[in-house]
This record gives sequence, structure tokens and C-alpha cells, in this order.
Amino acid sequence: MIKFDIVLIFLGGLILIIGVLIGVAFLTLLERKVLGYIQIRKGPNKLGFMGILQPFSDAIKLFTKEQIYPMFSNYISYYFSPIISFILSLMIWMLIPYYFNLISFNLGILFFLSCTSMGVYTVMISGWSSNSNYALGGLRAVAQTISYEVSLALIMMSSILMIMDFNLMKFSIYQNLIWFIILMFPLSLMWLSSSMAETNRTPFDFAEGESELVSGFNIEYSSGGFALIFLAEYSSILFMSLLMVILYMGGYNLSFIFYLKLSMMSFLFIWVRGTLPRYRYDKLMYLAWKSYLPISLNFLMLYLGLKIFLL
Repeated sequence: MIKFDIVLIFLGGLILIIGVLIGVAFLTLLERKVLGYIQIRKGPNKLGFMGILQPFSDAIKLFTKEQIYPMFSNYISYYFSPIISFILSLMIWMLIPYYFNLISFNLGILFFLSCTSMGVYTVMISGWSSNSNYALGGLRAVAQTISYEVSLALIMMSSILMIMDFNLMKFSIYQNLIWFIILMFPLSLMWLSSSMAETNRTPFDFAEGESELVSGFNIEYSSGGFALIFLAEYSSILFMSLLMVILYMGGYNLSFIFYLKLSMMSFLFIWVRGTLPRYRYDKLMYLAWKSYLPISLNFLMLYLGLKIFLL
């Protein structure tokens, strides 16, 4: 019986990973289409029906291209850091609070924080191991991710205080009558912008600033390595959207509305990319340390006081 359960969990995990990868493929297609229409042009529309096979063609192209690597790079760490980054971004998806088959985490939020913290090292090592004078994107990304992880954890602490549990399943129970996005309005918007900074998305995409860094990791990585970094980024965008819906927009339930909310949050990431210019780097740091940190700490004290008062 136990063996059968383990096989079922393994199969469930495999189906989840395949689902995430297909979701990421169509998220890239959606992004290219939406950006195309925002800029008054067509997106990909040749391959298959209305360009629907474009992501798969891109994947085949990238993974069959020749792998090149810098002459003076530290080859082992250079080669494996995108792979580890990709594995970490898929591991986080074990947290998705299914009602059946998959692993149920009682300390899910701690696992999420651990995995995202590990993600910083992969970016740092991929920048360092290439031994390039132009790997500035890695340095920027590390400083940015570490800064926003602090505010992200503190914003999350307020949500944890509201339900007094680390399990993501509990959020749907506590948001049965009112969503936390209403109760914790400024914090939920701070979470959204912090998650954009955490996933290196516009307007915080300093790791791949095309105007000054020639699109970041495109300098060192091509073909498979680039594809894996790309997949890791988009899968973390999807997961951040999922987390936003779970924490602030009614929790997890197996309904069409839940997936609609998730799609809307993912669309918001793309919409922001199409409309907002890139932030200035010093302003990004000021935003994290001088705005978000004190505000999230104050809110944490407020919710703690409310909790004690109401108990």
C-alpha cells in the first residue's frame, strides 16, 4: 500500500511538472502576443493555428543549438547553475495545495522561503563562474533579490499572523467570507511589486537590462543554458501569481474561478512589462529598504496587536 502511494505521489509530481512546463510555454506565447498588441503589431502568428505552436518550436530550436561556453569560465559550476536554478523553481511547485495525491506541507511557507533563498545562489554562481568582465547582471540580481526577500518574508509574516499557520491550505478557510486583499490592502500591493522584483521582471529587470547590459545572461548563456534560465524565470512568475491568489485572493479551490484569477495575475506581470519603463537601480534599493521594510514592519506590529487584542 505504501509503495502504491509513493508511486501515485511520484506520478502526481510528474504530471504537475509537465503541466507547469506547458503552462510556462503558453505564458511565453501569451506574453509575446500581448506585447505585440500593446505595441500595435502582431505577435507570433505563423506556426500552427494563430502561432499556438511557437513555444514548442522555440524550445526545439534552443535545445538543438550548439552549446558554447566562455574560454576562461569555471566550466562545472557554469554548466550546472542553470540546471539547479530550473530544478529549484520546479521544486517550489510541490507546495501547490492539492486536496489529493500530492505532498501536504504543514510548513509550506518556510519551504518556499528556503527555495527562493537558494535561487539567489544559482544566479550569483552563473554570473561568477562565467569569469566575464560583463557579468554585471548577476551582481545586480543578487543584491536586488536579497533586498526584496527581506520585505517579501515580512509581508508574508503578516499573512501568517492572520491565520497562525504555515500551511497554505488554511488560507482558503480563513478567506471564506472576506479576501485578505481587502483586509491587507497596502500589503497585498507591496507583495505584488516585491514578487515582480523577486522574479526579475519589468520594471525591476536589472539582471537583463537590454539598454545597458545587452540582455543580461544572453552574454554568457546560449541554447540550453539560456532556455533553462528562461524556464526557471517564467515558472517562478507563474508560482508567484499562484501565491498571490492563495494569500490574498480567496485561497486555493478546485474551480474555474481560481484558475481565472491565476491567469489574470500572470497577465498582470505581462501588462506591467508592456506599459512601465525600467526603474533606476538606486531607487529600487531605496524602495526596498526605506519604504517596504519599515511599512511591512509597522503592519506586522499592527496585525500582531490586533491578534493579541482580539484573543
